[in-house]
Amino acid sequence: MRIAVIGAGFAGLGTAKVLRDFDHDVTVFEKAPDVGGVWSATRRYPGLRTQNDKGTYAFSELPMPRDYPEWPAGEQVQRYLELYVERFALAPSLRLSTEVTRAALREDGTGWDVTAGGSTEPFDHLVVANGIFSEPFIPPFKGVEVLEAAGGRILAASGFRDLVDAVGKHVVVVGYGKSACDVAVEIAGVAATTTVVARGLLWKTPRRIGGLLNYKYLLLTRLGEGMFRYIAPTAPERFLHGGGDGLRRAMIRGVQAVASRQYRLPALGLVPGGSFEDIACSTVGLVTEGFFEAVAEGRVKVARDTTIARLLEKDGAPYAELADGSLVPSDLIVCATGFRQQVPFLDEDVQRRLTDERGNFALYRHILPHDVPNLTFAGYNSSFFSPLSAEMSAVWIASHLAGLHTVPPAEERRRAVSERLAWMEERTRGRHARGTNVIPFSMHNIDEVLDDLDLNVSGTTKALQWLLPVDPGDYRHVGEKLRQRLRQTAP
Repeated sequence: MRIAVIGAGFAGLGTAKVLRDFDHDVTVFEKAPDVGGVWSATRRYPGLRTQNDKGTYAFSELPMPRDYPEWPAGEQVQRYLELYVERFALAPSLRLSTEVTRAALREDGTGWDVTAGGSTEPFDHLVVANGIFSEPFIPPFKGVEVLEAAGGRILAASGFRDLVDAVGKHVVVVGYGKSACDVAVEIAGVAATTTVVARGLLWKTPRRIGGLLNYKYLLLTRLGEGMFRYIAPTAPERFLHGGGDGLRRAMIRGVQAVASRQYRLPALGLVPGGSFEDIACSTVGLVTEGFFEAVAEGRVKVARDTTIARLLEKDGAPYAELADGSLVPSDLIVCATGFRQQVPFLDEDVQRRLTDERGNFALYRHILPHDVPNLTFAGYNSSFFSPLSAEMSAVWIASHLAGLHTVPPAEERRRAVSERLAWMEERTRGRHARGTNVIPFSMHNIDEVLDDLDLNVSGTTKALQWLLPVDPGDYRHVGEKLRQRLRQTAP
């Protein structure tokens, strides 16, 4: 088949490699001048690092370079993706600096006409891999024009790429997630003042709990995933949430207590409301090195449990007025306030067919739409192991295109997706990125995708993953096994 892939981040590149291995003619469209997606030089903010250690944040067939630090920087992740392109000779499939402005489904549903770079080409199948962090969200502040007239400026974190823009200025960082804290630490080194405005605080996990235990042994294992109740729990998880619930709760409370003590959160006035378990329903943040130290030293101020009410000018200078009436000088406002999941290149009719009545993407296995032919999604299952999750989804797509597995009837798929989305919405209080964020159930998602193909790893490997961080290399033979099956079924 002739296949178009939109996006050259982890999902797009992994999909291109897998589908090309099945002899498809693949073209990857990427509007940026380089590969990387969120790791592209066009989107990297100062201080960007991985949340995973390098051993778990990689494709199955290519480990991160040994000389990389445990938590690689953004530039190193982007270079890793360039190495992936080189290793598997993907360059001829790439069209960089080429934005898809429209992908139109043909009236008979037999394929797609993709318009990019001023020309339109026909494709048999379309894979959307533009990422769930495709469009940064900037809150609609009141008084933007007043702030800008006074010399102020507002940027998304992904649009803040040079510390020179913060030198000697009064900077406000909006948000309290990983990107907000990352960029605040960098800015604090050059700015006149740095204020983090946080609508709500999050519990953050130390890289080394108690200064000793690497957090990957806690959260990047099946045991860590099992600490949270899944919609379809396994037998060990039923124990953890049944007879073993006391032990499970004690472990979670232990992490919370260690984080409080290790970073002196009570003294800093930064103890979040709620429990670690509540906040981990939608995300788990890793502590930014130096953030709490910067707060303790006064280089970063945190305005907690508040928002920007309006932007204004005072004595000729730009300010932000917070909900409590306090004023914060705001030469530069950096918004680390999340992303919108958008597919603007698809016609409105197609977009409506992709989502439920609440606007969530209604995709079976986070891959397959219910009634849009010749269309699949890759990377719409953001997880702790996003590269591996996207890669295994690509194997599922390859199997689907080859007819090597069957999917349930449409009505059964609709019912299953609807039930899952309702569960996701309830447990995350709506913070599930339109149904695309599977954290913390990364391995459950991978299991379901591979169980459909009868290609999951062995029970022994799964057992080891309960105690040790997941090694993507355990899955390096999955694609080859599927290719062998295809060869055996060929006439």
